[in-house]
Amino acid sequence: MSRTTPTLTPEQYEELGRDLDALRQRVLDDLGEADRKYIYDIVKVQRALEVAGRGLLFAGFFPPAWIAGVTALSLSKILDNMEIGHNVMHGQYDWMRDPAMNSKMFEWDNVAPAENWKHSHNYIHHTYTNIVGKDRDIGYGVLRMDEGQKWRPYYLGNPAYAFALMLFFEWGVMLHDMEVDRLMSGEKKWSETAGVRRRIWHKSVKQVIKDYVLFPALTGPQFVSTLVGNAAANLIRNVWAFNIIFCGHFPNGVETFTEEETKNETRGQWYYRQMLGSANISGSPLFHIMSGNLSHQIEHHLFPDIPARRYPEIAPEVRAICAKYGLPYNTGGLTKQLRSVAKKIFKLALPDNLRGKPAQPPAGTVGNGRALRAA
Repeated sequence: MSRTTPTLTPEQYEELGRDLDALRQRVLDDLGEADRKYIYDIVKVQRALEVAGRGLLFAGFFPPAWIAGVTALSLSKILDNMEIGHNVMHGQYDWMRDPAMNSKMFEWDNVAPAENWKHSHNYIHHTYTNIVGKDRDIGYGVLRMDEGQKWRPYYLGNPAYAFALMLFFEWGVMLHDMEVDRLMSGEKKWSETAGVRRRIWHKSVKQVIKDYVLFPALTGPQFVSTLVGNAAANLIRNVWAFNIIFCGHFPNGVETFTEEETKNETRGQWYYRQMLGSANISGSPLFHIMSGNLSHQIEHHLFPDIPARRYPEIAPEVRAICAKYGLPYNTGGLTKQLRSVAKKIFKLALPDNLRGKPAQPPAGTVGNGRALRAA
């Protein structure tokens, strides 16, 4: 359903910026032992699950043990990637001065090199959030996820590409910083990717050897069942991460922007873009932990360097600030958000004229029925 997003006056943008800056500073001033204990406890649980999972796979000849092992290993990988890796690499725990929790030194259980991911995600995505043509997370160079992306026959495969990306999500993340679409179009030279390729090679080879050679070999006669178990755990982690991330970025109501309208953006206007370009997923405390608190994507985009465990407690204040300025606060259950994302993937696979839409969005706007921001 189309809607009109309220625009703010320059004075309101400034006030919005002050409100959110004050909220951010209050949380930063309050960081301490509870936050430190939380992340250490999560790491302990993650490691215990990994040890339990790999231990149970030694008894892979007994189906219940294999299932329990895959379950434990899947949960371990989800925690490592979502609540630990993603958040630590955002610098959320740099204030602790613990090398193991430092964003510059952390490496996760994933084929994607941390350094490449921090460039494509921390810098590109979080700087240019939902700016079509700048934020490469809009479609990941593979999918059409916004009407501002010009339709091509290639996009008829949108649903198939999305399904493949979901199954092999860690590999998609690994290749993201390569910008393969730009290489194929000639916008980028192969020689420019030397550093990215080197890091991909070193990290992916180590990860493949660990999951599909070393640990299976350690289980001796259970080599094949352990290999399959590790592959299953990676698959479950990939599917979970894909769905959480897509539900936070692409459900109905999430807005996109043009480069022109974000030129010379103020702090308040940047906050405005983050609030409108994100969506939350409602759920239980355990659900939020397993999502890395990316179920609070609005709060994460506003404050990517604040420990994610704080997002649930500040969410009511962020929602109140949205209400103060007449801005939407996009949230819903996982099923609702997933259904919305799936609908968009299928809808945008079709040419615009078959959907009763103009070939391009109206000049100066992107998306469905969004009013321009005040200059």
